[in-house]
Amino acid sequence: MYTYPIDYDLYTNEEAILLIEFLALIEDANEGKVDKNLLIKKYKRFRSIINSVSTEKQMDKKFEKMSGYSIYKTIKKYT
Repeated sequence: MYTYPIDYDLYTNEEAILLIEFLALIEDANEGKVDKNLLIKKYKRFRSIINSVSTEKQMDKKFEKMSGYSIYKTIKKYT
């Protein structure tokens, strides 16, 4: 078990929940199959919260280190 690489002080509770849901969906996409449209919709919401490319890259790197799954590679696979 691991924790998601989210700095909870930077986000509202609603935003943090949406980030967690998105990261869980990335896990699901790598462990099985997810609805492509749902993944893209959640990714767009994720990008609206993480509105910096550098922040997204940092989160992706930390998430991949913890989980073994890359946000970037997963989204690329589904688009």
